[in-house]
Amino acid sequence: MFMIELIICESKIYLGKGMIIMRLQKYMALCGAASRRKAEEYIRAGRVTVNSSVVRDMGIIIEDKDVVTLDGKVLKPEKEKVYILLNKPQGYISTANEQFGRPSVLDLVGEINERIYPVGRLDYDTSGLMILTNDGDFTNKITHPSNKIVKIYEAKLRQIPTKEEIYAFKNGLKIDDYITSKANFEIVRTEDSFSIAQITIHEGRNRQVRKMCEAIGHPVLGLKRVQIGSILINGLSEGKWRYLNKSEVSSLLK
Repeated sequence: MFMIELIICESKIYLGKGMIIMRLQKYMALCGAASRRKAEEYIRAGRVTVNSSVVRDMGIIIEDKDVVTLDGKVLKPEKEKVYILLNKPQGYISTANEQFGRPSVLDLVGEINERIYPVGRLDYDTSGLMILTNDGDFTNKITHPSNKIVKIYEAKLRQIPTKEEIYAFKNGLKIDDYITSKANFEIVRTEDSFSIAQITIHEGRNRQVRKMCEAIGHPVLGLKRVQIGSILINGLSEGKWRYLNKSEVSSLLK
């Protein structure tokens, strides 16, 4: 058995003396394996076992005597929650690994002892702010669309958008199989063949900013995320990282 100095006031969790009882996906989040939504994907895919048996039931209840594995690795609750702000350079993927062997953002924070993972993603060719953590609940709250955490980008665009194109961008565009929510778009600077825009969205779909810019006829030539919620890049150099302090974590959760 293990002891956890943690109180979480949710109906799905009970922490008693020397014991823990909670749903499987919640347990995985507590272990820092993934957010609860991502954990559910792993469970459906048959990547999770409980006491050596593959499970696909979201209702499974975990107690402290149970042994849970993800891809064969035993999961245990994290002792310390870690929150890291990273300025991602271009040329890094936002996952732990992939088939092509490209460098990962985790390579930039290799000295961290805890098992951390990115909160959301930036694509390979995009630079800027990312958060990494081992707190699954935090990840779920930050990435869930209902919480509308703003992300601000600086984009270098081909040529200069018209007022009509900017209006369309702000008020929703048909991208793939969805229509984007309202966004903000401001031209910061213009040159003969390109423009610099500040773009604010609160969604986080795959390559969304790039697709939105393509939809108005001005493909992205360069893209950098400069703000997440209230957290600014503030001189953090590319490839460098720092810990988020308690007030910054609290401000994101608000």
